[in-house]
Amino acid sequence: MKHHYDTFSTPAGSFSAAINDDGAVVATAFGGLAALRRRFNAGEISRSPARLARVRREVRQFFTGRRRSFDLPLAPDGTTFQRRVWTALQRIPYGATRSYGELAAKLGHPRAARAVGRANATNPICLLIPCHRVIGRDGSLTGFAFGEKIKALLLAREGVPAGKPQRAKGNAATKARRRA
Repeated sequence: MKHHYDTFSTPAGSFSAAINDDGAVVATAFGGLAALRRRFNAGEISRSPARLARVRREVRQFFTGRRRSFDLPLAPDGTTFQRRVWTALQRIPYGATRSYGELAAKLGHPRAARAVGRANATNPICLLIPCHRVIGRDGSLTGFAFGEKIKALLLAREGVPAGKPQRAKGNAATKARRRA
């Protein structure tokens, strides 16, 4: 299948996105074409700013505060479990965070925090599928494929101060019980 891509500037640096012939987003990356190619099996890919105009517009609207969610068709390639995790990520509200454990419990696998973390790390469509909203159970930013600096910037854009992410419901109570 042929893919189309574009790279454009954002406050977090260069951002690249690829779509398939149907216009669905298959991958995104902070960086240029090389970073994008690492996110999916590109095969044949050609630069097409016109085809990616809607993606570029929605991403820029996010960075200017005029957009809190994306209305783009998405087509991430992954296992059934990965796709379930990625769907759960899309349900995390703008300006909120969740821990890996909370996502695992939500998916009915409370002991699968590491598997959820791995699925989160392999999300091919960063930002649009908001893997940056997942934090450690202690509130730490933890890893992000494009660095914790970009993760902190994205969360700050959503009103979550850097270094002080909003813990998902129950997280503070769990921490307090552990101290008691």
